[in-house]
Amino acid sequence: MRKEMDALSRFYAFAIEHAALGIHAIDNNGNTIIYNNKMKQIEGLALEDVQDRSILELFNFEQEESTLLKALQSGNELLNVKQTYWNRNGIEITTVNDTYPVFENGNLIGAIELSRDITAMEKVLHQPDSKSNKPTTFNEIVAHSSSMKTVISTAKKAAKAKLPVLLIGETGTGKELIAQSIHNALSPSPKYFYTLHCHSSDPLLIDRLLEDLNESESYTLFCERIELLSIPLQKKLLALLSKSNSGNRQFIASIGDDPVELIASGNLLKELYYFFSSFAIRIPPLRKRHEDIMPFVSAYLNRRSKRYNSAIQGITPEVEKIFKHYDWPGNMRELEILLDEVTSLSSTETVITYNMLPLHFRVKTGDADDQSIEDFIVHRDKELLPLDEYLHAAEEYYINKAMKLHDDNVTKTANALGMSRQSLQYRLRKIKNER
Repeated sequence: MRKEMDALSRFYAFAIEHAALGIHAIDNNGNTIIYNNKMKQIEGLALEDVQDRSILELFNFEQEESTLLKALQSGNELLNVKQTYWNRNGIEITTVNDTYPVFENGNLIGAIELSRDITAMEKVLHQPDSKSNKPTTFNEIVAHSSSMKTVISTAKKAAKAKLPVLLIGETGTGKELIAQSIHNALSPSPKYFYTLHCHSSDPLLIDRLLEDLNESESYTLFCERIELLSIPLQKKLLALLSKSNSGNRQFIASIGDDPVELIASGNLLKELYYFFSSFAIRIPPLRKRHEDIMPFVSAYLNRRSKRYNSAIQGITPEVEKIFKHYDWPGNMRELEILLDEVTSLSSTETVITYNMLPLHFRVKTGDADDQSIEDFIVHRDKELLPLDEYLHAAEEYYINKAMKLHDDNVTKTANALGMSRQSLQYRLRKIKNER
């Protein structure tokens, strides 16, 4: 009997790995139990990316709640549900899912999801700026500082020359917007704009890119963060680009650090750097161009007002001072996300005040007066708790304090803590069940 069960298990394992559907199973804590090859292809992650991580750490579901978590929390199956979400590397995914709760002896032990990938069916031929739903051009990029004016000027020259371009800059500096602007400045303009997200450790990533590219069409290929690819994948990418370097095609890549240091550390293939380095454009971080902050805020609020009829027209001098003194480690993207948080919760306010800033941001800027250092003191004369136990207690305390601060409003608390609403709800349920 044992031999038969072992043999059956091997057949089950083979079937799971070779299934045409993505299969993702989690236990009752949200941790991954099964993650097959097809799901790796759909989501661009490898097994080592998902092991020992909760589904909430891996994916952002925006306004939608994970169908896996819904099945886990409700104990009900969900059939033929379309879901769009983003993995932790920022890659957008659209699937149609059949999701089932899993029971053992009457106890709910987890959930399993069967996914059909429809991402390719959902994507458009040209990828517009997701915020404005129209193609991004140089005119829409905020460039009041001299350094950003130089970036735009060089990028325009690159578009005229139609040579490969390397964009160098920290996360959130706007490298993809520059790439899209170059694409839209080309004459004639290529028909397609493809983005290759290089955050994945999937060994088939370049093979699938080759399948997606239409060699008979004109296109721009933007390879985001090429240094995050393994060296073997960088070599495969270089071989593909070298063969495709003809016709009306524009190749753009980005890296997040100094190329010399990346090459010296073994993270960037020297030959791949040389391929893209015809135009090397360094995009300065926001902390080195604070004069771009207020024009960006004004442009954002103006766009928000036109699109959503928002009443907010500006910010107070106090908030402006905080913005100009903050280092913005997430750069323009962090500023934009912050403005998204604040304006989405506003109703009749006409200016952004200090009290409207999320708690997590006020803490980072050192201006929060809602927190006491005594909350986190470790006393010498008391026995130390195991780290996991201490972190669990600290999380429960902090969440409960934040909930009280926002009158038990889950949406406002989630925004203040910089997390999704469903992620906070999951943690609140977990705290309640463990009491």
